[in-house]
Amino acid sequence: MKVISTTQAPAAIGPYSQAIKVGNLVYTSGQLPIDPATGAFPEGGIKEQTRQSLTNVKAILKETGLTMSNVVKTTVFMADMNDFADMNAVYAEFFSEPYPARSAVAVKTLPKGALVEIEVVAEVIPTM
Repeated sequence: MKVISTTQAPAAIGPYSQAIKVGNLVYTSGQLPIDPATGAFPEGGIKEQTRQSLTNVKAILKETGLTMSNVVKTTVFMADMNDFADMNAVYAEFFSEPYPARSAVAVKTLPKGALVEIEVVAEVIPTM
């Protein structure tokens, strides 16, 4: 097991890691839409928050030498399922076919009043 950490994504604010690599898989913790430079959510709504959450995921994967194309599964937590279409539009900017498997669920509340939180599982493809 290897801990993955980068200053290009928000630091863990509790007893957890930004990501963990086990074997050929990388598991990220849920990424809130916190801009690591400011410590704040971006101005706007679900689209801007989704973009920031996925940008944070991308930064963590980059630390391991991976890209969004290595993602095999995502889980999207939303405060309001009525935001699904707008979240999905931004989400589509970050992934291309073959798309990763995905779960999207509405939750009662998210930390710090966020509108979205996203976690992923990515595969490290062995080199020959």
